Amino acid sequence: MEVHCDIEVDVNGEESFMVDKRILASYSGKLSKLLGKSKASSRNLKVVFHDFPGGAESFELISRFCYNNGSIYITPSNISLLYCAAQFMEMNNSVARKHNLLEKAEKSFQDIRYWSWSELLTALKQCQDLLPVANSLSLVEKCLDTLIARLPLTSEASPCPSTSSPDSSGVRFSCDTRSTESLKASFSHTPWWFENLLVLGPNLLEMLVKAMVSRKLDNVIISRFLFYYQKSKFYTVKSDTKRTIAETVIEMLYMLDQSCVSCKSLFGILHVSLNFNLNRSIRNKLENMIGSQLDKATLDNLLVPSPQGINYLYDVNLVLRFLKSFLRDGGTCQASPIRLRKVSGLVDLYIAEVAPDPCLKPSKFLALAIALPDSARDSYDELYHAIDMYIQVHAGLSEDKKMKICCVLNHEKLSAETCIHLSKNTKFPSKSAVQALVSQQSKLKKLLQTTNNFNSYATSPYSATTEAKNWGLRKDDANEQHVLYAGKLDLSTDNEKLRAHLQGMQCRVMELEKVCKKMQSQMAKFTKSKASSHSHTRSLPKLCS
Repeated sequence: MEVHCDIEVDVNGEESFMVDKRILASYSGKLSKLLGKSKASSRNLKVVFHDFPGGAESFELISRFCYNNGSIYITPSNISLLYCAAQFMEMNNSVARKHNLLEKAEKSFQDIRYWSWSELLTALKQCQDLLPVANSLSLVEKCLDTLIARLPLTSEASPCPSTSSPDSSGVRFSCDTRSTESLKASFSHTPWWFENLLVLGPNLLEMLVKAMVSRKLDNVIISRFLFYYQKSKFYTVKSDTKRTIAETVIEMLYMLDQSCVSCKSLFGILHVSLNFNLNRSIRNKLENMIGSQLDKATLDNLLVPSPQGINYLYDVNLVLRFLKSFLRDGGTCQASPIRLRKVSGLVDLYIAEVAPDPCLKPSKFLALAIALPDSARDSYDELYHAIDMYIQVHAGLSEDKKMKICCVLNHEKLSAETCIHLSKNTKFPSKSAVQALVSQQSKLKKLLQTTNNFNSYATSPYSATTEAKNWGLRKDDANEQHVLYAGKLDLSTDNEKLRAHLQGMQCRVMELEKVCKKMQSQMAKFTKSKASSHSHTRSLPKLCS
């Protein structure tokens, strides 16, 4: 066949080819149509393709097919290029039906189940460069279906020696960085295919994970793979690509069952993403995932530096958003008070950590203090000490602002020791001291009532009245408490006298608590002796603890 190079083809601006228009047009319906519409002379023809799939490499492959009389050896390494190029050039026309490249490629794809693992990865990597054309032709879907079917989710055995590591871990690393060894150690028990799939870009990663989820594969394995992918890729890619990877991984993790996603690893992504301007919706998803598992977090996790432009030492707004997500995450808080108490303990630690920050505004401090419901705390002691520290650092606060902050305290849930400290604390508003006094008077009344109940039930010669006298408690304490509890307090009285009175009452409460504990011990001995001497015992009232 005589060959004439009578047409120039510019492929995506990468490279130009001089080819025989008659030969190529006999196989390509697209080129045949273009030449049929052309009015230029045969010596000045030029065709420009701007979106040729696979670029110059693909065009060279189909040119060989045409010049070789419609014959070419199709392999997993070139099938995606040939298929997409044939579709683009409409190489299924009736002129060369027996040499239809598109049909040949489709037939070769039917043997995909016989491809090796490495051939599958090669084809997938090639499809990656052909998106979105390859996806529209279902090439990616076919490759992913076959690959997922071969993933041994319960076995660590590698499919072939070429893709397995010689060591027992079954993990290979291609990253030539100083951090490779530490990364290898941290992932020493990961499935072998984790590292194999690092060849996939973010687009194919998203398709792969969605396919895994649709097939209901183990979400724990999927989440582990995503965290592995993010950490490994960050060692080898540039900064602009890191953002895309982080956003893709977060998006995919959000699709999973959150109980299968590691809270610690989520904080890892959060910390490495601080320098990226993540899409707001993606960042919200990350924060919601962390917030839903806030009871698994640690204080170090929460100590995130404030973003630029904010004077706070730590990002308080971020923690407030975590708390909002935790409380909003279904009715889990009411259904699981244990989780709620864990979060309250964590928040109290965080408040104590940020309290010394001189730039922290009272409104933000107050927002942290009231973020959780009262039922979340069994004790307000830690919160009191954090407030005390905050007021010390912010000495210029007005009395109104101090009172707003102190009002978050539930004095009923303050220990006697803490109330004594409050009574001596001249930095706190006097109203707060009065509230503590009323609260402790109420506790004293209940304790005295408990001792009276004890006297009515106990038959031991060792009576509560005798024990109370031994401790030097006055009988008129109950009457005095009645007056105080009724609210008949003269707030115009000198504050020092009021605080001294409170301190005295606190001491009595502590003494009476000791009395009750001693009476409890005596009652336990009494009950034990009764049980040993009689065949039956009567029920006894529950004493204060």
